[in-house]
Amino acid sequence: MNLDDAVIIDTFPNRVLAEMAADLLAGEGIEARVLADDAGGFYPMLQFVRGVKLYVAREDEALAREILDKEQIGKVIPD
Repeated sequence: MNLDDAVIIDTFPNRVLAEMAADLLAGEGIEARVLADDAGGFYPMLQFVRGVKLYVAREDEALAREILDKEQIGKVIPD
């Protein structure tokens, strides 16, 4: 996936939740990429401050949002 054509579909407080969401999407056939600005993992506390972003291709955005909304990954209190 080219990040120039990708969209951020969610931001998570840590890499673990973002990777869980990416794995869920992968299981549905949607390629996802997790990006965190945490100095290559040296400062994991920056994940909480800056967030960990989950990207998907623009054409997969609607389905990916539907799947993540259904599963409530990363939600502290489900709707």
